[in-house]
Amino acid sequence: MSLFRRLHAWWSALTAGTSPWPAIDITLPGNRHLHLVGSIHMGTRDMAPLPAKLVAKIAAADALFVEADISGGNAPFHIPDYDLPLRERIPSALWNQLEQRAAELGLDIATFEQQPPWQVALVMQAHQAQRLGLRPDFGIDYQMINAANAAAVPIQELEGTQSQMTLLETLPDEGLGLLEDTLTHWHTNARLLQLMVSWWLDAPPRQKVVELPATFGHELYDVLMHQRNRRWRELLLALPPGRYVVAVGALHLYGEGNLPTLLRAG
Repeated sequence: MSLFRRLHAWWSALTAGTSPWPAIDITLPGNRHLHLVGSIHMGTRDMAPLPAKLVAKIAAADALFVEADISGGNAPFHIPDYDLPLRERIPSALWNQLEQRAAELGLDIATFEQQPPWQVALVMQAHQAQRLGLRPDFGIDYQMINAANAAAVPIQELEGTQSQMTLLETLPDEGLGLLEDTLTHWHTNARLLQLMVSWWLDAPPRQKVVELPATFGHELYDVLMHQRNRRWRELLLALPPGRYVVAVGALHLYGEGNLPTLLRAG
């Protein structure tokens, strides 16, 4: 075999099953094939349209799985009737941090006074992403849902918006830890968002395990990442034979205790 052919064979083996977007292919016993896509829920303008090959994979799939089908709108927030404003329900140092970040984003902090901490955290995260140029209509899962609908491919939810809302509403201390982590790791989260965007615009990670900066405390990471990965694993392992495209947040594919590792363990 010539040197060129040997190099070509080596490169083909090295890149087998890889994609020019963040994704991992897994074959389960019983002729079940999963194309796991690392989605970003908000994207930049140049992340649209989706790569043509990914659209083709969706069109050829037996179903598209997403965390939640967001095409029909989000589940409504259930807001408790608070006797005290937020500034009196959270530590004063945390309130001062929130004031500073809200001012940087041009937000009226008074709008947070009757909200639970977890909702304030999500609002702050969304505005931070928008400041970085990300928009929901360029989000990968949103675009994948549209592609599946256009190809008449069934869409299945791994949990659904109502389950996501229930998870948030039942976080300890009304999600105070989520707000604390959001503000404490503010700059780290911005860098992480930019990293995940680069996976779509430049090159996806090739390692099975990627070292990622911590933006959640251990307890919160277990609730939002580990426990959900384990539930999704059970659902995906129960699938009948077929080819499936699965879109989950990119951190679920590459972080600690990631979904592909759980699936490979059987």
